[in-house]
Amino acid sequence: MQMQLLSSPFTIFKLLILTLLLQVIPTLTLSPCKTTCGSIPINYPFGLEDGCGAPQFRHMLNCSTDLFFQTPSGSYKVQSIDYDKKTMVIYDPSMSTCSILQPHHDFQMTDVQSAIIPPSQDTVFVLLNCSIDSPVLNHYKYLCFNFAGHTCDELYGSCNAFRVFHLLTNSSPPCCFTSYSTVKFMSMNILDCTHYTSMFNTDNLKGVGPLDWVYGIKLSFSVPDTGCESCRKSGGTCGFDTDTEGLLCLCSSFANSTRECAAGSIISKGQNNAPWTHYLLVLLFVAYFFSLG
Repeated sequence: MQMQLLSSPFTIFKLLILTLLLQVIPTLTLSPCKTTCGSIPINYPFGLEDGCGAPQFRHMLNCSTDLFFQTPSGSYKVQSIDYDKKTMVIYDPSMSTCSILQPHHDFQMTDVQSAIIPPSQDTVFVLLNCSIDSPVLNHYKYLCFNFAGHTCDELYGSCNAFRVFHLLTNSSPPCCFTSYSTVKFMSMNILDCTHYTSMFNTDNLKGVGPLDWVYGIKLSFSVPDTGCESCRKSGGTCGFDTDTEGLLCLCSSFANSTRECAAGSIISKGQNNAPWTHYLLVLLFVAYFFSLG
């Protein structure tokens, strides 16, 4: 009876299928890190899950309905990430623009964020409706600079949102074109200015009116040189140990290595045992095929 069963062509076919399953299933890939949030790609050095990306950028991004950049002062919607130019454009929903006046608000970053992903050189902050006693108009007036020939009068005259400042005083209150370092070290209360706005790509704004400025904040990030090129070439994703923050090569959701994934397999050198879920799949396939006979 047993010899007849094993000699059955259909049984031999099932055994061949089972053999293939045993070889293939343990190497199925379960991606360890999300690669997109909406339409925005998430690549190194960023990561959405803890342990993905570079440890310096840990917990900076959050993906809910959209991608957000997290700072001590709030969540800022990420509009785009350019990995070639190493820039990220974010938008502050509480920031005033030429078309909308928002309540008083500060933009703050952690010391780590200020060091590795600060606002770019072509991002300008504008302090609006400042008092005559404002530090940037007195002791720290050197912090204000000429911005492509634009003036406070132009802002208050061209923008519907800022025109109210001119109407309330029948004059143009002082304003200040400045860099991120000013708002980094001094709050809006200390600066004695009621509102702020910011725009980027300022190198191209000479002769361009405020209505056509691109409002938002461009951040310029640096990519840590952790030697993870070999990890990427082996099919892995650069990540880190959540306890030690040491470099890891994430080969799948269940395996990792210190440098690269094992050649010819998605399972790493550091952990080459398939998880129990894969063995369960094998048993289910075995039960299914033999139930057909």
